[in-house]
Amino acid sequence: MDSQTNDVPELKPEEAVDTSIKVKADGYKIEDLLDVVVGKDASDLHLAFGYPPMIRIDGKLLKIGTEVLNEKHLQKLIYSVLPDSKKELYEVNKEVDLSYAYKDEARFRVNVYHERGNMAAAFRLIPSKIRSVEDLQLPVMLHEFTKLPQGLILVTGPTGHGKSTSLAAMLQEINSKYSKHIITIEDPIEYIYPKGLSLVDQREMHEDTHDWSIALRSALRQDPDVVLVGEMRDFETIAATITIAETGHLVFATLHTNSAAQSIDRIIDVFPEHQQAQIRAQLANIIEGIVSQRLVPIIGGGRRAVCELLVATSAVRNTIREGKTFQIDNIIQTSSDVGMIPFDKSLAALVQEGKISLEDAQEYTLRPEELIKYVKR
Repeated sequence: MDSQTNDVPELKPEEAVDTSIKVKADGYKIEDLLDVVVGKDASDLHLAFGYPPMIRIDGKLLKIGTEVLNEKHLQKLIYSVLPDSKKELYEVNKEVDLSYAYKDEARFRVNVYHERGNMAAAFRLIPSKIRSVEDLQLPVMLHEFTKLPQGLILVTGPTGHGKSTSLAAMLQEINSKYSKHIITIEDPIEYIYPKGLSLVDQREMHEDTHDWSIALRSALRQDPDVVLVGEMRDFETIAATITIAETGHLVFATLHTNSAAQSIDRIIDVFPEHQQAQIRAQLANIIEGIVSQRLVPIIGGGRRAVCELLVATSAVRNTIREGKTFQIDNIIQTSSDVGMIPFDKSLAALVQEGKISLEDAQEYTLRPEELIKYVKR
């Protein structure tokens, strides 16, 4: 097992992270590890058998100690953050999600799981302060989405690329500006919304409810104005989300897709073929916008959200209704006058501004030729 520890680079000596972790006779302390995550502005902490603890900084996985974790270490570290109810779920299911508040400084989204018969855990840092659309340098069109009375807004992208952060920015804008009833259904709760003009009810899976589709159906009876669906993960959740948006509510949701066109196809494809024409018509009516984003490393450290932005114009709605989603990319490229933004144009702008390297941009683009065209303009 120990030979595996050489696969991941250690932090640079000048960062002196190793000396900040005082390893006691009985192993690492969870407080010391989380202090390093917060202090180094890392995004994740990983604990796994046979490896030292590791953190992710600007997308790179790095060691933060030299002593590898054994079964005793892992059980002590992980059980120290699990309440009894989560321990029971873990012991039955061999995996569990939870949120963990740490020293009033930050929250962590934690996934505890089994791998090769051993405990393991991944901690995702959730900053205590909700950043604004401006702070995150997201497209200004997101402000317009927060003003809508109803419809569906999707924020999509791979895991770990800032979807929850972008959603929180929009919901907090509603919370601070408008008197609305906001219901969130999450697994687990990530950002905690401060008291504002709105009433915010946050429901956590397995704590406040035990079923996504039941929680979503119940939301309709709770007089909501705005509903956040943590993830449209299956047929039942997607169907319930569409119903909520159709019945006059503003719904925000996420998908693990890379583009607006792919997001539309993913939703439609979960339904049986005989229902898909109806779902296309429903989706064409309710969709208002899709933000597809990736976090890209910027020169000098840190990461920046790069977005593709679709706004639901009549052309977009017709394309969805007619099953011609292959035309969506072209619509986005030719509709900057209404606020649409192609992903490669966003990437190219950051290259031209000297914020990201062309090499990094090429790693994230799905259309290298389009990227080069935008860079040369």
